[in-house]
Amino acid sequence: MTAGPELTQASEECLRLLGRDGLTVATAESCTGGMIAAALTDHPGASRVVNRGFVVYADDAKAQLLGVSPAVLAASGAVSEEAALAMVEGTLANAPVDLAVAVTGIAGPAGATPEKPVGLVHIAAGRRGHRPRHERLLLAGDRQRIREQAAVRALGLLMQVAAQP
Repeated sequence: MTAGPELTQASEECLRLLGRDGLTVATAESCTGGMIAAALTDHPGASRVVNRGFVVYADDAKAQLLGVSPAVLAASGAVSEEAALAMVEGTLANAPVDLAVAVTGIAGPAGATPEKPVGLVHIAAGRRGHRPRHERLLLAGDRQRIREQAAVRALGLLMQVAAQP
């Protein structure tokens, strides 16, 4: 699957910014299924910035690969601010990088509840030694559009975190 123009532009801008500042990144992706890492590595020179990506679609993968507490997942659910922040913290703990970005959400068409509708996405980004940032999104569109919008917004948040001193 090829990234759309918005994701291509965001990933190119993100690589340029991180590369200019000598920063490295790892991704932790649930509903985007590796889309962010794929978009970043579509560009030449990505290996100077991208260290690794975790596709942690299942709860046990979040726990095993990133150390996300099963108690957090049980209390708040995989699609939550708490899970997204824990994914960022786990990524930074398990990768020798400066930055981490995480995405978890419900891309649909199934899996929604009244409290957690299709299009609900939690993104988080963090820089080693700093408090991670979080955004809650309610995105519209079909599965592909929701996933791509989530990836674009996650890269935007990552760039904001990267720009912090």
